[in-house]
Amino acid sequence: SLRPSMAAMAAPPPAEPPVPPGRRRLSLLAVEPLLFLATVSLGLQGPLATQYLWDRLGAEHGYSDRNSTDSSGCGDGNATADPLRQEVEALVSHWNLYINLGGFFVSLFSVTLFGAWSDSVGRRPALILPCAGMALQTAIYLLVMYLELHVAFFLLGRILSGLTGDYNLILASCFSYVADTSERRARTFRVAVLEACLGTAGMVASIGGGQWRKAQGYINPFWLAFAASLAATLYAAFFLRESVKQKKAAKVFTLSHYKAVYRLYTAPEHPSSRWKLALYSLAFFLIVTVHFGAKDIYVVYELGFPLCWASDLIGYGSAASYLAYLSSLAGLRLLQLCLEDTWVAEIGLISNIAGLVVISLATTTPLMFTGYGILFLSMAATPVIRSKLSKLVSETEQGALFASVACVEGLCSLVSTGVFNSLYPATLHFMRGFPFLFGAIILLIPAAILGWIQIWDSKHDYNHFQDASPSPAKD
Repeated sequence: SLRPSMAAMAAPPPAEPPVPPGRRRLSLLAVEPLLFLATVSLGLQGPLATQYLWDRLGAEHGYSDRNSTDSSGCGDGNATADPLRQEVEALVSHWNLYINLGGFFVSLFSVTLFGAWSDSVGRRPALILPCAGMALQTAIYLLVMYLELHVAFFLLGRILSGLTGDYNLILASCFSYVADTSERRARTFRVAVLEACLGTAGMVASIGGGQWRKAQGYINPFWLAFAASLAATLYAAFFLRESVKQKKAAKVFTLSHYKAVYRLYTAPEHPSSRWKLALYSLAFFLIVTVHFGAKDIYVVYELGFPLCWASDLIGYGSAASYLAYLSSLAGLRLLQLCLEDTWVAEIGLISNIAGLVVISLATTTPLMFTGYGILFLSMAATPVIRSKLSKLVSETEQGALFASVACVEGLCSLVSTGVFNSLYPATLHFMRGFPFLFGAIILLIPAAILGWIQIWDSKHDYNHFQDASPSPAKD
């Protein structure tokens, strides 16, 4: 009578019974809709929160932006000479700095914690948590606007979102999800599709949010941001299929998750992976820093003399910069038919460098849009690097890897803001576009890194093939 019991104990656990057709739940392997919704929410919040700070702090200090509509001040310095305006500018920049630093340093610890934790318990919990945190942050922002609370509550909302991983954890979990569900040879394109979602969502948010604020104020666009965050949370909770094949229970608050991130760069499976991870991370850091830094000063560059763009042209320029995500996706797909991924990334960097050089010299509107057009492949390098990094670690380390990449990306945002926003006013007296030229020079470093690694890999594979091939028989 014990034999059936023994056999049942030795057999693998039975599969879950099929769900009846009438009660079958929709289960999707597409994480792109979630990233699109989260990016729309973030894209609406960032610029609108800054503009709200400007209006709110300006009103508290008795300043109305009376010079903003006066086009005669373009390039002559009349608007910037107002001491009250300078005081409001300083206050807004300081509060932006506090909010960004607070969110970054809190999420630095939570992203690495939850990212490595997702390698054990699955990606869905690591997506539900930060999406809910972003919804909470947006709700706090709405309360500040409705009740006219002190702007310090913006910092509170950002810190609470940072505790749940913030947008950086959403990025890390989405890219980990794609690594889990894609084959190695198709991974670069899947990552590029995910990055194209970033560009599309950013374009929708930047154009729609600005026009909506002019028409109806701040409240309604922030309700859309809240709805987008909530929709992303519900999508992760009820529609997204888990991508981690072998889940296991794991404690959340333990140092082992931080050690998993540390081991990526100190004790990888293959000896050559350690320095490749470091070099690819450095290349990624430089590329994203230049991308963020140039994006930070596009608007102020276009507002100043001799371009003197109005709001409609600035909107078209923003749309053109976001279109680079889609054109890079199409170009990547076509170039992969005849080139290795690394050489596609090199072409993308050439596009980025050439576009920044043209923009740095732009004195007319057609030349500025020519620079935007040359940037059409500028976003092809980052998906290649993410894919290369993903292939250097095992399947059980994807969460830890992309958590570290997300932290690098957060650091890029801080460094780019400090460097490019300081460099622009310091170089106005001899070359207004010098920061763009500086960024183009910096991009030569990752171009050299990627090319050197590819050449090293080719020689290593050739030598390995020569050693493995049988030697000719001697007479």
